[in-house]
Amino acid sequence: MAEAVKWGKKKARINSISPGIIVTPLAIDEFNGKRGAFYKNMFAKAPAGRPGTADEVANVAELLMSEKGSFITGADFLVDGGATAAYFYGDLNR
Repeated sequence: MAEAVKWGKKKARINSISPGIIVTPLAIDEFNGKRGAFYKNMFAKAPAGRPGTADEVANVAELLMSEKGSFITGADFLVDGGATAAYFYGDLNR
């Protein structure tokens, strides 16, 4: 947020995207490895019920860089299917 104030003086916007578990070849290895049960539990208890895709993260980036996102600045977009919310307010940390 502080950087948005600084960059706003230069007529620029600044935001960040914080993705959760995104399906990649490495992630698939993790899902099928010794920590697989941990990930499967996380997906089951998160609101989305699944991992994300690179396209879903790219969609947020597209919005932020487009004219449709021109009034958004100083924000962090948590793209994790609700896993963080499930940790703090749901069953994930139990």
